[in-house]
Amino acid sequence: MSKICIVPKVDGIGGMASFRLKFEQGLRARGVDVTHDLSADSDAALVIAGTRNLLPLWKARQRGQRIVQRLDGINWVHRKRNTGLKHYLRAEYGNFILSFIRRFIATNIIYQSEFSKAWWEQKYGKTRVPFAVIHNGIDLNTYSVRQESILPYPPFRLLLVEGNLGGGYDMGLDNAIALTETLIEKHNLPVELIAVGKISEEHRQRVETKTRAPIQWMGSVPRERIPEIMRSAHLFFSADLHPACPNSVIEALACGLPVVGFDTGAVKELVIGDSGRVVPYGSNSWNIEPPDISALAVAAKEILQNQPHFSQIARNHAESALGLDKMVDAYLKVLLGKKD
Repeated sequence: MSKICIVPKVDGIGGMASFRLKFEQGLRARGVDVTHDLSADSDAALVIAGTRNLLPLWKARQRGQRIVQRLDGINWVHRKRNTGLKHYLRAEYGNFILSFIRRFIATNIIYQSEFSKAWWEQKYGKTRVPFAVIHNGIDLNTYSVRQESILPYPPFRLLLVEGNLGGGYDMGLDNAIALTETLIEKHNLPVELIAVGKISEEHRQRVETKTRAPIQWMGSVPRERIPEIMRSAHLFFSADLHPACPNSVIEALACGLPVVGFDTGAVKELVIGDSGRVVPYGSNSWNIEPPDISALAVAAKEILQNQPHFSQIARNHAESALGLDKMVDAYLKVLLGKKD
């Protein structure tokens, strides 16, 4: 029986923990054993996040073990906006650890997108080890389409899902509100914003004093509720700037929820054809300048006026390219050194 060591053992409800759990599930379904002990015998180690246990990782490399590093994006917002000293130091430390493993320890690299690959190579140079680009995948049974073919409206429900809607990452919320306002005021569409994510009461009240757009605040919700919420919406707004491979976009597509967003990061690699619309940002996104909300609203209107068509294409694309089985099989080829 093959055995894969996955480090670090990330827990919680975030993206890394979600990836670990579903990936381990996929491995065990294929008869592959899983460990988190680098000193144990295994066929390969998969490094899914930064780790302080560099010495055990180095020793495993010295024993001849295959060390595969899965790379997301690079921390960057802390250099453009004030996210606090603690966050700044943590972000810089994270970049250092990941780049160190990439340069000195990893025997193989898995980038989550072509965008992620280009970003790492631009910032830290090309690697001398083999690499692959593998998009994230999800359980297509858990993230599935709704039973009704057409959702009731008005209003149209625009969904925003972020881990944190405040702090230095509130630009996503600001853009979602601006999009909602534009659709209501300039396009005469009845739209309600559904905001999922952590936000303080003070910040929420401050936002509500500046807009008349209807907002349903859902706060932080358990991951198990996300599919149900996505199936209740008409359109998903991809709010993150320069995401390496946003799971929320993949989850939305799998639920038959069309996606609208700006052309930053890997969004255009995931939102293909009529699964949604990706529009130019309209200014310097790396400096977090104001985007072209008008172009975004035109794209959103097109989707809302033909939502069933876009919904079907979104699900079809997820089934063909973004399933968990496809991702696990691709990872195993790298981890076990299999060739096509």
